[in-house]
Amino acid sequence: MEKWLCYAALGVAALMLLLSILDIAIGIPFGGSPFMLVDIFLILASGIVGYLGYNALRDIR
Repeated sequence: MEKWLCYAALGVAALMLLLSILDIAIGIPFGGSPFMLVDIFLILASGIVGYLGYNALRDIR
């Protein structure tokens, strides 16, 4: 169960990163330039969530 939660955290982090990069590049799905600061914070948050998921996965092994 714990491994699946770690993998889910990594998946959510990857999805957040992909969506924020797509929004910066082409303006889809959140509307583009008015939310540039939100996209930057989403990239930072996805890095933090990804690191925490990876670190927890290492601890379980």
